Amino acid sequence: MNIYKFRFDCECPNNNERIQYSVEISTTRTVMVENIAAHFLSLTSAFHEDIADEAFQKFGGHQVIKAHHHGVDVETRRGDQ
Repeated sequence: MNIYKFRFDCECPNNNERIQYSVEISTTRTVMVENIAAHFLSLTSAFHEDIADEAFQKFGGHQVIKAHHHGVDVETRRGDQ
């Protein structure tokens, strides 16, 4: 099992505040770290759940994305465990 962890910021579409995210991708495949960084750093403004859906489509595996949105901890999970 390969586990990739990355942190990134993205703007909240509701109020333009920067939100800090962490993502963990677990997969038996090899994922180029440059592709992970490029994907998440290219995000400018998106909802948490949409970020998770798009990342799962792109990288597969099992993913957990966490963030703290305006006082609320949000965690999304995609894929098999």
